[in-house]
Amino acid sequence: MKKYAIIYLSALLSVMSFSCAQSQQKKITSPKGYDLTKPTKYKMPDDLLEISGITFHQGKPDVFYAIQDEEGKLFFGNLGDTRVEHTKFGKHGDYEDLAICNNTVFVLKSNGKIYTFPLGEIKDQELTHVQELANILPAGEYESMYADEAAKKLYVLCKNCETEKTTKSSTGYIFNILPNSTVQAAGNFKIEVKQITDLIKDNKIKFRPSAMAHNPVTKEWYIVSAVNNLLVVADASFKVKAAYSLEHKTFLQPEGLAFDSKGNMYISNEGDEFSRGSVLKFNYSGAK
Repeated sequence: MKKYAIIYLSALLSVMSFSCAQSQQKKITSPKGYDLTKPTKYKMPDDLLEISGITFHQGKPDVFYAIQDEEGKLFFGNLGDTRVEHTKFGKHGDYEDLAICNNTVFVLKSNGKIYTFPLGEIKDQELTHVQELANILPAGEYESMYADEAAKKLYVLCKNCETEKTTKSSTGYIFNILPNSTVQAAGNFKIEVKQITDLIKDNKIKFRPSAMAHNPVTKEWYIVSAVNNLLVVADASFKVKAAYSLEHKTFLQPEGLAFDSKGNMYISNEGDEFSRGSVLKFNYSGAK
């Protein structure tokens, strides 16, 4: 009996040790002031199954603006509503992100083209004052854009560019936003991939950012990569400070990122044949 008791105890300890290891592996860490395990989930209507970008105007969350990556339409409405309005600005295409500066909407296409149109005209069924800004970015694939309304600057981050190895860095481009809603090159920046790999202990990743936004409270840059299942936080100079794993069961395919004026974070996720597109809201509780 004593022999069997020892065997049983040994087996029990092994199971407990395994369970503990599994629990530690599944522990999710979050940026200061946020809890990535406790979002408020807003399901999107069918039109936004493939939601690819989200933003607010002047940080006001009462109305959200979004695009999806197949139709040249701007969608807008209230989070939680079963229906949203839309206006058409372009032909079918792979549209990935959007931003608003003052009264101009900027939409980023995956090939680096940017479309601009007046925010005040979006109640029209189809927009007529649309500008296409071409040949302002190097050849490549782009999914991340942010507009600084106060500084009147536009930031675009490359996902996969021909001029660089994405195992080394991801280059971003800065533009001055001109009064006529066009842009003027004003410099660039880099996200050094080694700074990320040092944090996550994986030196083989190819960093492929899918959205970026500036936190108005902490003054940090937040960058989402759906391919890498990561949320990266960088300082004002784009030096990487932290990286957080995103659980697939919560973040089905994170393609959009925005903050409201209070620092609450919103991440949009594309849906699939089983799940609707969604926007996850993470309340900011202050740095602790």
